[in-house]
Amino acid sequence: MPFRHQTNPPTPWDQDLEAPQIHDSDYVHPRATLIGDVRLEANVLIAPGTSIRADEGSPFHIGANTNVQDGVVIHGLEEGRVTGDDGELYSVWIGRNTCITHMSLIHGPAYVGDDCFVGFRSTVFNAKLGDGCIVMMHALIQDVEIPPGKYIPSGAVITTPQAAERLPDANDSDRHFSEHVVQVNQDLLAGYHCAEDAACLTAMGSRSRSGNGSQPPSGLNGPVLTQIRAQLAQGNHLGLEYADRRRYRANSWKVGPSFENQAEYELINSIQAYLRQHSGDYVRLLGIEPREKKRLFELVIQRPN
Repeated sequence: MPFRHQTNPPTPWDQDLEAPQIHDSDYVHPRATLIGDVRLEANVLIAPGTSIRADEGSPFHIGANTNVQDGVVIHGLEEGRVTGDDGELYSVWIGRNTCITHMSLIHGPAYVGDDCFVGFRSTVFNAKLGDGCIVMMHALIQDVEIPPGKYIPSGAVITTPQAAERLPDANDSDRHFSEHVVQVNQDLLAGYHCAEDAACLTAMGSRSRSGNGSQPPSGLNGPVLTQIRAQLAQGNHLGLEYADRRRYRANSWKVGPSFENQAEYELINSIQAYLRQHSGDYVRLLGIEPREKKRLFELVIQRPN
């Protein structure tokens, strides 16, 4: 295990020496620090300079498709826990499809729900953010529960239930911006995996030499295949969506096929055929939890030339 991904030190309150749990599809930058019982779901991006330190309060959970950006600090008090979506107790729970942006501080006990955005240098401490909350820059959220779908403006100090009740709802443009940031970071995650994959880099070099520009190759390169196999290993179904340039800018995708109970080689052939059929469109791959039909994963796998 790399030095920066290490077990927690033994303390009077924790003798278990637990190490971070990192999924094969995640990307954790070598200059990020993970210590102790930190549990990452699939397709998480941890950027350089982050410190995720479960040596006092623990465990920590970070949900699928979430990005933790440069300089973020995640820590927790030895006492105090929140209940995660799985019913277990955590010092810090961060949900799926969430953006924890540059220089933010999430200090447990803290709960951040699915589809949230926490802006630059904002702080969440001893607090709960419901699903779909948008927190802008330099905000403080402390000792309070924020209902789902609220908008916290830049510089706000929210420390009482009364202040939380006065918050407006997030609007569509706020939600679309948060979704866009999630997608950009999923593309970055795929790019980082590609940079570590000789076959992917070779394919990119061949594309560049053929005169098609310097964009990464569309289709089923190494990182995309890794994501497909990760979803299948978790028992998830896969689906596709497509969009022309106008719909892509508006984040308005059209539903494509879904794939269930197919052998891997059949699935890959089907996806490749669909990419050829929609060669002039953006195509997005989806991972879908089969029982609740909940979308767990999104990745743009084709962009028009």
